[in-house]
Amino acid sequence: MLLFSSPFCREKTYDLFRGRTIQTLMTSDYALKLSAELESVSRVRAAQFFVTQRPWLDLYGVNVRPVAPFGSASSKPFVDPALIHRCLPDELLFEFSGVVENYRALHLRYDGSWRKMWLLRPRIRTDGLYVSRNTYIRAGVAEWKITNPVHVVCYFRYLRFYPSGRFLYKNSSQKVKDVAKCMNFRASKVDCVFGGHYTLSEDKVEAALLYPGLRPTVLRIRLRLRGTTAGANNRMDLHSLVTSGVNDNEANGPDEDILGVVGGWQEDETHNPDVPAISHKRGLTPFVFIPFEEVETSVLNLPVDRMDYYVPG
Repeated sequence: MLLFSSPFCREKTYDLFRGRTIQTLMTSDYALKLSAELESVSRVRAAQFFVTQRPWLDLYGVNVRPVAPFGSASSKPFVDPALIHRCLPDELLFEFSGVVENYRALHLRYDGSWRKMWLLRPRIRTDGLYVSRNTYIRAGVAEWKITNPVHVVCYFRYLRFYPSGRFLYKNSSQKVKDVAKCMNFRASKVDCVFGGHYTLSEDKVEAALLYPGLRPTVLRIRLRLRGTTAGANNRMDLHSLVTSGVNDNEANGPDEDILGVVGGWQEDETHNPDVPAISHKRGLTPFVFIPFEEVETSVLNLPVDRMDYYVPG
């Protein structure tokens, strides 16, 4: 029997003895589902680019997550569906949204225009930092002829997102150009950079991270993604910032997906009576996106005596 494979991932089998031709489909389950979706859409001439046989297309729609390391004391069961989970670090694993889902959204929401989808669909940018500049006034000590001194205190909240669903958070008084050097997973404990997990649903961003210590504390963040221009996605409004306690069984380590643990919690919920839930009302200035190539020249590096207040827009 002779086998011939076409570019459309179909195989024709020729039976030389009986002279019959049998045509079978040799794609994965993903390709079968994708072909059914494409057949329902008229005037699709680019179907060959979607059904080309590629083994890695089976990863689409699968949330690739790392498994517990060998010897872990975690009480939660871990499922290991693929060897790739044990071979690659977490920052190299991605959650693929799927060609079928993107293609369906393209026609239902964006009139079949990839450009319109790119400009209007909310997406978190990973080529820089989201920075929130906060200031407050603190009373000083009377000295000499100055009887009522005040000080303007400035500090920043930094966020860096990764496509894998992880993010980094840092709260510091250091300028943007100094913090950008340590906002990575190789940062030391001295840098006080904490990692967590996030999700994006429409324009809503939910994130959570764990502060380790004798009394583990979880920080829950809710934001709304927007842009000053179409497709910019350069602003994040900070809706809530809540710290609460977790028990020892829930806090197995800083690398655990703590967002999955606290996903259904109420805003005032805590699982450790020694660490009450606190909803912070200060320091909620919107985040501004700064690309890495602009961290040295950003106006957010200016001192307080030159820019006492910053309007994000």
